[in-house]
Amino acid sequence: MKLLYSPASPFVAKVRLAARHAGVAMDYVKVDAAGEQKELLENNPLGKIPCLLLDNGQAIFDSKVIMRELDRQSGGKLFPSDQTRLLHAELLESTADGISDCAVAAQYELRMRPEEKIHQPWFDRQWGKVCRGLDYLNEHCPPINNGVHAGHFALAALLGYLNLRYEGKWQEGRPALVEWQREFASQMPFYDELKPAA
Repeated sequence: MKLLYSPASPFVAKVRLAARHAGVAMDYVKVDAAGEQKELLENNPLGKIPCLLLDNGQAIFDSKVIMRELDRQSGGKLFPSDQTRLLHAELLESTADGISDCAVAAQYELRMRPEEKIHQPWFDRQWGKVCRGLDYLNEHCPPINNGVHAGHFALAALLGYLNLRYEGKWQEGRPALVEWQREFASQMPFYDELKPAA
């Protein structure tokens, strides 16, 4: 298998962290998702990363779908079988991914437009969603002492992305999340290697 990826993406980081934890091996092919990358467009009509190419040639895209495939391949190492814990994992993954969507959208507004054309109300709206989501997670910080699941990897990837693009702008007032990231990194020694990077 191979994963088409870009190192800064929180969605890519989520998949890579989960795959390493679950023991699912794959090759990595770096692509420019903002450009006209032929292999990416041939396999994902949306041109988005990550995109997983299975050994049989089938392409799987959207990080949530890839996570489910990794769970199947690993014999259930990413999603709990207990229905209560499964719902918690799914909600956490969805919440972290939603915050990542908003953080990436806000970053695109800053990076892709000339300064005089930045639409501040749009940025503020996206950043407001990021802040509300982070405040919620800070108040409902997910424990990791009973084992990790897909939601934990989504949260770790999100926080890694925020460190990369918004260092010093998200931590204040959220000590539980700051400590959670430290604890996750101490338990997952490969976190520093696979978290979002420029």
